[in-house]
Amino acid sequence: MMASRLAAVQKSKLSSDAKNNVFYYHIIAFLYGRIITLSNEIFICKYKTLFVLKRFFNLKNIIGKGSGMTSGQFIPIAFLMLVFLSSNNPLVQNEPANGNERIVVGAERIGEYLPFLEGKRVGFVVNQTSRVGDQHLIDTLFHRGVMVTGIFAPEHGFRGEADAGETVKDGHDLRTGALIASLYGKRKKPSAEDLDSLDVVVFDIQDVGARFYTYISTLYYVMEACAEQGKPIIVLDRPNPNGHLIDGPVLDMQFKSFVGIAPIPIAHGCTVGELARMYKGEAWINKASDLNLTVVPCTHYTHHTPYDLPVKPSPNLPSTRSVLLYPSLCLFEGSTCSLGRGTDFPFEVVGHPDFGVDSFHFIPRPNAGNKAPAHERWVCKGWDFRHISEDSLRNCNQLNIRWLLDYYAAFPNKPVFFRKDNFMDLLAGTDVFRNQILEGKTEVEIRESWAKGLDAYKAFRLQYLLYE
Repeated sequence: MMASRLAAVQKSKLSSDAKNNVFYYHIIAFLYGRIITLSNEIFICKYKTLFVLKRFFNLKNIIGKGSGMTSGQFIPIAFLMLVFLSSNNPLVQNEPANGNERIVVGAERIGEYLPFLEGKRVGFVVNQTSRVGDQHLIDTLFHRGVMVTGIFAPEHGFRGEADAGETVKDGHDLRTGALIASLYGKRKKPSAEDLDSLDVVVFDIQDVGARFYTYISTLYYVMEACAEQGKPIIVLDRPNPNGHLIDGPVLDMQFKSFVGIAPIPIAHGCTVGELARMYKGEAWINKASDLNLTVVPCTHYTHHTPYDLPVKPSPNLPSTRSVLLYPSLCLFEGSTCSLGRGTDFPFEVVGHPDFGVDSFHFIPRPNAGNKAPAHERWVCKGWDFRHISEDSLRNCNQLNIRWLLDYYAAFPNKPVFFRKDNFMDLLAGTDVFRNQILEGKTEVEIRESWAKGLDAYKAFRLQYLLYE
């Protein structure tokens, strides 16, 4: 009698254990699926997946040994593990409030390019914008065992702290021990010796969509050096915050310089990845056909997607408004005016000590990234653009050259308005624009003069696009 009751109890217990195990397996299966969906790239969460599954299978073994753990005890543990998975991955972020998918930049798509780096000596062209979540790309990949062999620094340096135009010095990265070689100063292109110790080069720098922003000139020279030395290059793409804007004169190659490297308009409407494809496809670089180019595109991005930069791309573009104003206002750099360097609002104002209208004024003073700003400690009179909303700037599909034309028209001492070195010609990519201003041409006449070249650019640009 006792034996039969004991057998019945054991049978009931086995049945209950079986049901519990089925329940636990369902929970494990659910969490495994959640692990995958929480990550933007399966490869990114591979290490975390293996870690968590190992813990769960250990837990299953404990349960199977009769630990007495009930579903009431197991569910809180499962919930905590789920929270851990959601919060501990820097790439897992909530969707924006408007319901659109979060933009995933190329650097975050580690699974797409890490296989090309494993076991290779890797050189990186990076700066402070090269982030994976809240961590620098160099640190992210170094922790994954990538051999960080060399680092190339563009204008403003590896950490983005140098003044505009300031020579960037070579150095070492203390964390990885890699040599940091400057690509701004006398040397703007990696030498054969620079690339000799590398197997592959990775480019990951945030651009702002203007031809005179020099990071895309650095890209040009790095691609050319890789083509000449037979080194593959991987470009990790990032959104163009001015991707909606395509306007301005196409560069006349007689005026080729580091602020105008290729025959594209001032506002080119491309990401760095698309420009890389264009540089190669149009054979603008030497030995373009020999270049092994890989572009890792963004996801959930179009050229009309609003994008606020998570890190300022250079010392004097500290805000979204300054980034959106930059393609239009930077033309003032060809004049003797101040654009607010040495203030808390660079590229959001314009002024000059000689300007006749004193409705707004500011005083440039030395600060971080501006050791000797134009008109230092002088009262600059001019205009304040901080009242313009970011949405209205994003909705504008043309450069605003009216500001420059009107400021020149109101400027009392016209012979000193333009810089004596004719830097305006390098910014505009032609001397025609400056001469048109001097001749008093209208905005309509000026735009008509560059329309044909701009239309041709828009047509061939289409074949290199990665996004709508």
